[in-house]
Parts: sequence; C-alpha cells; structure tokens
Amino acid sequence: MSSQTSSTEQIRDQERAEVLEKARTAKTVAPEIAILGSAQKNEVLLRAADILIERAGEIIAANALDIEDGRRNGMEESLIDRLALDLSRIEGIAGGLRQVASLNDPVGEVLRGHVMDNGIQMRQIRVPLGVMGMVYEARPNVTVDAFGLALKSGNVALLRGSSTAVHSNGTLVSILQDVLADAGLPREAVQLLPCQTRDSVQDLITARGLVDVVIPRGGAGLINAVVTNATVPTIETGTGNCHFYIDADVDLESAIAMLLNGKTRRCSVCNATETALLDAALPEKDKLVVVQALQAAGVTVHGLVDALGAFGATDVVAATETDWDSEYLSLDIAVGIVDGVDGAIAHIARYSTHHTEAIATRNIFTAQRFADRVDAAAVMINASTAFTDGEQFGMGAEIGISTQKLHARGPMALPELTSTKWILQGTGQIRP
Repeated sequence: MSSQTSSTEQIRDQERAEVLEKARTAKTVAPEIAILGSAQKNEVLLRAADILIERAGEIIAANALDIEDGRRNGMEESLIDRLALDLSRIEGIAGGLRQVASLNDPVGEVLRGHVMDNGIQMRQIRVPLGVMGMVYEARPNVTVDAFGLALKSGNVALLRGSSTAVHSNGTLVSILQDVLADAGLPREAVQLLPCQTRDSVQDLITARGLVDVVIPRGGAGLINAVVTNATVPTIETGTGNCHFYIDADVDLESAIAMLLNGKTRRCSVCNATETALLDAALPEKDKLVVVQALQAAGVTVHGLVDALGAFGATDVVAATETDWDSEYLSLDIAVGIVDGVDGAIAHIARYSTHHTEAIATRNIFTAQRFADRVDAAAVMINASTAFTDGEQFGMGAEIGISTQKLHARGPMALPELTSTKWILQGTGQIRP
C-alpha cells in the first residue's frame, strides 16, 4: 500500500468518525432545543444577527481565503460571486435572522383536534423534525439561513458545506456557536461537518437513527447523488428548468418584461427562466421581437436554427437535446416554438423539473388549462418565474424549493421543517 493511499484512507476514517460523533452529539442535544420557547429562540437569533455584523471583519477575512483558493483552482467568476461576502451581504444575512425571529413559531401549533365520543381529548400539533442535515454548495449565506430556520423550528443543524467555502463556513459556525453558548445553550445545536472528501456526504446521508432528515441544496448532480444514495429520509430541493410560455393571445410588451425579469434578474438561481416557449400562432414579427429582446439584454439564445431563422432570428446557437432540459444558471436560454398551449404543456411535461412553470396570456381559459395540466410546485399566470421564493410568498426565509410531492412542495419555510405529533388526553378510558 502506497503512503498516499494510506494517507487518503486515514483522512477518510477520520472524517467518518467525526461525522458520526457530531451526529450522535446532535441527537443528544436535540431534545433540549426542541422544547425552547419562542422568546428564547428569538433572543438568540437577534443576538446572532448583531454579532455577525460586529465580527464582520473576521468573516470577510476568512471569505477572502476561500476566494483566493477558488481563483487559484480556476473557479468560474459566477461561482466566485455566489461565494463572496462583503459587509453589505453580511448585513443581508443578519437581516435574514431578524426576519426569522419575527416569524410565528410553528412548534406547538394545533393543526386539528376534537373530543372523542368517550371523552378523550385529541389534538395534532407541530413538533420539530429533530436533527436536520444540510448538504449544500459554495454559498456561505446558507450556513446562517439553515441555522436560523433550524433553531426557530426547534431543530438541530448538521451542516455539510462545500470545501470551497471551508474558511467562511468555519468562521460563521464558530460565531453562531459562541452566541449559543453565551445564551446557555449547547454549542452543538449547530455543527459544521468535515468536507475534505465527498465521502463525508455519504456518511451524513446514511446516518440512519442519528439524523432525522437530510436536505440537499445545490445543483442537479449534488441533489441526485443525495436522493439516490441516502438511507436517511430526504427532502428533495429541486433544480429549476423553468419554462415561460408566451401564448398567441398576449400583451407582448408585458410578456417580454416578465420573460426578461425571470431570465436576467438573477440568472444563477433556481427560479430563473431557462426556456422560453413561443406559440406558433404568434405573428412572425412578434416572435422576432422576443428573441431580439433577449439578445439585447445580453442573453445567448439556443434553439433550432432553421425554426428561429424562419422568422428572421440570427446569432442563434444550435440547440441539442441537452439544451431543452438544461438548468443553465447563466445568461443563456433555450427558445422553442410550440403548437399552442397544448404543445407547451407537452413540452413542459417532457423536460420540466417540476419547479416553476409560467404562462403569459390574455385568455383566461388558456391560463386555466395551463394551470390545471402543468405538474409543478408553482405555476405563474402572467407573472415572472422569479416569484417562487419563500419571502415573496410571505413565508419569510426559506431552506429551499421542494419539487417532490410528499411532506413539502414549493418554498420550504418554518412549517415545512416540522413534523406532527398526536396527543390524546383521557381520564382513564379503556378500549372495549
């Protein structure tokens, strides 16, 4: 056995041991966090927000190391931007904690109940999930968001961030742990897992009995790997191949504004528009206006060159099958021509990731047909895909957008980070 192989195995064994030890500790402290009152949780969140700003210099210095390493390793500038922290972004992160503190505490909420014929009082209440594992990529803000949402919903957070943000995440978690300790709470209510090798993800997602739920947040590769290999229950936060269909009966100026907003507002997020579908019945000059508006906004158009060229579109990148199911996360978009709303519905059914689908139309019957037949966590009628967001929905901060159908679907906020418990209170009744 080579010394390199031996060293790799040693790192691997150390990571596995660390993940399991932290998971055991998390399981131990979870009951203490689960019974915290709203006032105490809010006090910690508000204090954490203040301390993050007070110690912003430490955070920015640590983040600079990650950025330096990223550039040295050839990280794309779009990813560097997602990684980078400055005072303004730290203030935004702190603001997110304050927002969570202002939200209603879901724990203990009575969902339903009644008195049985025999006099037993029964009720179903919200309770924390327990130990919540998060697997995510190079976005340090997720570290603080996950902590805030986990604490407010009575959960313990095990965070497995990216190695590209190791210094940033380490500093953030250390600060959050100091705040917890100062409040007389266990530091282990939030813990950062090792990330030297990808195998530590596998250790987390197979820690059945120690971890109650795992939530992956990132690109398709990360999400698929977690969902496919996990033995711990997983909530799938989906990638967003979001479509925007422009019907023939449309206010074209408004439709273009919505399309550009969905594509260019923030092209690197999961609710960005990735495919524009144009009704074949649109006048050719209108189709050309749509394509040219995208290009004028700096968006590269991918499509069938002959189909788009038929109405005068130029500078189109020839699309392959991959383009139709791509989440570009860049200033690129696929543009297709479909046969009316039914053609759009069929195209979406084939290529959708079931995140957000949108239609622009003046016809209420067309809009209803689209809404009824499209299978997605969110359907937008005459609105940008950018609105699929927990804060926009009035939920406050979110942990991600769930595209699955069990437990949670759409923006996942505090209520979605709870389970339920039935409590039956009797006076000595026995069942005949």
